[in-house]
Amino acid sequence: MDMSQYLDLFIDESKEHLQAINERLLELEQTPDDMTLVNEIFRSAHTLKGMSATMGFEDLANLTHQLENVLDGIRNRQLAVSPELLDVVFHAVDHLEAMIMSVASGGDGKRDVSETVEQLKRIEQGETPRKQETDEKPPLEHAYGEFEYHVLQQAKEQGFSVYEIRVRLREDCLLKAARVYMVFELLNEAGEIVKSTPPADMLEEEQFDQEFLVTVVSKMTADELQGRLMGISEVDEVVVTTVNEPSAKSGEQAGLEPPVSSSFAQTAAAQAEAETAEKQAVKQAGKTIRVNIERLDMLMNLFEELVVDRGRLEQISRDLSHAELTETVERMSRISSDLQTIILNMRMVPVETVFNRFPRMVRQLARELGKKVRLEIIGAETELDRTVIDEIGDPLVHLIRNALDHGIEAPDVRTACGKPEEGTVKLRAYHSGNHVFIEIEDDGAGISREKVLQKAISRGIVSPQAAAHLSDQQVYGLIFAPGFSTADHISDISGRGVGLDVVKSTIESLGGAVSVDSQPGTGSLFSIQLPLTLSIISVLLVQIAAETYAIPLSSIMETALVRKEEIFSAHNQPVIDFRGKVVPLVRLKDVFSVPDAASEEETVAAVIVRKGEKLAALAVDSFIGQQEVVLKSLGNYLSSVFAISGATILGDGRVALIIDCNALVK
Repeated sequence: MDMSQYLDLFIDESKEHLQAINERLLELEQTPDDMTLVNEIFRSAHTLKGMSATMGFEDLANLTHQLENVLDGIRNRQLAVSPELLDVVFHAVDHLEAMIMSVASGGDGKRDVSETVEQLKRIEQGETPRKQETDEKPPLEHAYGEFEYHVLQQAKEQGFSVYEIRVRLREDCLLKAARVYMVFELLNEAGEIVKSTPPADMLEEEQFDQEFLVTVVSKMTADELQGRLMGISEVDEVVVTTVNEPSAKSGEQAGLEPPVSSSFAQTAAAQAEAETAEKQAVKQAGKTIRVNIERLDMLMNLFEELVVDRGRLEQISRDLSHAELTETVERMSRISSDLQTIILNMRMVPVETVFNRFPRMVRQLARELGKKVRLEIIGAETELDRTVIDEIGDPLVHLIRNALDHGIEAPDVRTACGKPEEGTVKLRAYHSGNHVFIEIEDDGAGISREKVLQKAISRGIVSPQAAAHLSDQQVYGLIFAPGFSTADHISDISGRGVGLDVVKSTIESLGGAVSVDSQPGTGSLFSIQLPLTLSIISVLLVQIAAETYAIPLSSIMETALVRKEEIFSAHNQPVIDFRGKVVPLVRLKDVFSVPDAASEEETVAAVIVRKGEKLAALAVDSFIGQQEVVLKSLGNYLSSVFAISGATILGDGRVALIIDCNALVK
């Protein structure tokens, strides 16, 4: 029987079950006596095992079966839940996720999981899992996270080579931290350090034997790197390995024997639970249907063309002034507007799909950093367009890692400051107008204004004279500058001067904005503003001489008619008084070099636009009206045109350029 036709369904459902297992395991760690959670995890694992065996993925089925045995021991009160036991279970789930990703990318789903299976077997037999002792000296190896994997993939695409460099110091080396510093300095000159094992802070405190492992991206050859590192005194051995595929290594089939179930009664109970779960799933499946996202994209593209033709029909109807035609066009416009709402809602995805991976990431980072952190997720049901969802994951990873590393203090520091040992990071999403706001708030140390200014001045980002006149908001905004970092040392989490500038550029490329507020000693709040959708937007059409431009309504505060005598000059810049505020007046005719005969109008039509707390008045000749338009890209050739974010086709067939207000507000 050909099972390939069911492969996509298997991958989608497997991801759902693994996500459910991850979420329930995190809840189980907080309430280890809740057997309801254990039963839910068991059911998901049981279903995943059956699906994997049916599809012929034996490694998946065998590992899930062994995981099932451990869960069975927990729910029968034979095994006690502990952080060390959950570490092994989480590691097994990581293997399962890697196998599913292998299958999704066209692989065979095979992976060497023998070590994890042995650990699970020992746990099943009653052995208490322990943290790995330092005297066991396990071989150093990297387990790349999703963020690191993404960085390495990008580096390889840009022509860099990825190396894992194993450095061994001599046994009689006295100043190990100094040698590590020299190695890191040399590697930073040769390329970019992505990961180190042990972490950099442990290396600085000499909490390692004689060996450490560093992953580097560089354009130098392996021989050149090895030669340079061997030139450092007291370095005994350097092994440089080229990493061709930075994903987790897959091995041959483990050849595992399926373990025997503990009893017939337990097996029957498991089957009964699985059958009940299947019946509930079938009942739910009748209310939903899986649709390939490419079909939704095609539907959206066709509807965008319909929006263009709708505008054309409305224009023709106005020109002809035919009553029946006007009535029909108005009815078609109402129906197409309803259809537009439905199609846009079909493309909307809850941010929960992105937020779901963060509790597990926070748990892992907190354990690595030796901190106690609780992640609170609020508003996970808030919906965003799928195109925005696809891009927002990495910026949020940066900001959450930043909150844990820079924001939340160590437990002893928090206790000394009168705070609870456990820090809190809140991840919040909510709608406001045509935008979605995502906020990352922590109750940590906050941002030091003086430290940010010192770093900014030392890096030449701002001059000492200008720094003296910056507000708190402007100072905090400096952390988004390229290459900026307040970290005192490089770690796996942060400190390389990359991250927040990438966050800002990614969010602004989506038509959004990011801001930061902080209270030293109290915490920080990063706020991301994103558009609901990127394809169909509401605009105000304006006339400039013979040309028509579109200004997104999401950027407009209001429109106004300004008399010429109300226009003043400040610092050689025309300004107006808008509700007690001095607002610069930007003449779009001059910005876009629109040819026009001199006019002596007594009033100037102005559009007041906002970017964050900053305002600007855009001077135009006249207002045409509000319209919904399809945003079209100008293509790569015209991607750098100043203050233009795209174009649209109007009802009369003409092309109107869409103004990027963010570029005009300075």
